[in-house]
Amino acid sequence: MTRSRVRLGFTLIELLVVIAIIAILIGLLVPAVQKVREAAARAQCTNNLKQLALACHTFHDQNKKLPANYGCCGTGGAYWSWIAMILPYIEQGPIYTQGNIGVFNAAGTPTTTLAKSVANGQPTITIPIPMLRCPSDPAYANVLWNDRADIGGGPNGQGCAISNYKGVAGANWEWGNALWNPGWSAGAPNPSQPQQGLDAGNGVLYRSNGPGASGNISGGKDFSWTLVGITDGTSNTFMIGEDLPKDSQWCGCWAYANNTTGTVAIYLNANETAGLGATLENDTNGDWGNNYGFASKHTGGANFAFCDAHVRYISNGISMRTTYRYLGTAQGGEAITDLD
Repeated sequence: MTRSRVRLGFTLIELLVVIAIIAILIGLLVPAVQKVREAAARAQCTNNLKQLALACHTFHDQNKKLPANYGCCGTGGAYWSWIAMILPYIEQGPIYTQGNIGVFNAAGTPTTTLAKSVANGQPTITIPIPMLRCPSDPAYANVLWNDRADIGGGPNGQGCAISNYKGVAGANWEWGNALWNPGWSAGAPNPSQPQQGLDAGNGVLYRSNGPGASGNISGGKDFSWTLVGITDGTSNTFMIGEDLPKDSQWCGCWAYANNTTGTVAIYLNANETAGLGATLENDTNGDWGNNYGFASKHTGGANFAFCDAHVRYISNGISMRTTYRYLGTAQGGEAITDLD
């Protein structure tokens, strides 16, 4: 009588094959999960920008102009940002009211300073607002920062609550690498300094376009924009873009004008697209002439909200010298031909 032998386990070779198959499946799964997470983060970022742009539109409906920035530099003056001006329209009315942000003098300038503004029992600039952060930013969890340009840790040393989103100042620029000087100044508000870019940008949200703003080199006039004044077309003009606080000290405190505006004269994701290597790496994040632009950790580009409130992903492959810069001006008269 023949007895059959029953095998009670795997051979070593079979076990190794199974382990190898599992390893391959995990190797395939991890990138897929990462892509899903990034897609979700990018979608959230897009929604954040959409809400900010719509808030600017609501502000415009109420005030007959877009929000403004109130200048530079430090915490001792009323240097409020355009973000501070739209707080009531992004469901942050209590911060706006309790911080006395909306109190203006006869000239239209805020009277409460960053240093003295307190909401909910704490300095206003230390109150984090989740809508202002992009979840793709590796530093997303870092709520308060103590090294932001001109204001350091804020008036009380507690730091500043951060925003990843900055208004577009325009495309005229005269500092940093020679690549950033476009050689033209279409729509610049101060003909005597056409490439100034900081306080006389040719975009809709440069850092001192509010009436009487500190640093306003155009006589303290009100250079807030109206939508009808954007003659390049609201669908062809940037309003808000992304940046990374780790890479630039000028991406920072949401309450502060000089931390919430940037130029498209500097290439998008400059240390990836300009071919400058170490000259624009993170260790130079205090080099404002080269770091006042826009960047993100989305793969190959960044999100921008346009003046008509639609949001679009802009690839690093866009023509930096023409299309990217053309989209930053409000009255440049440039033809946008290769956005798609």
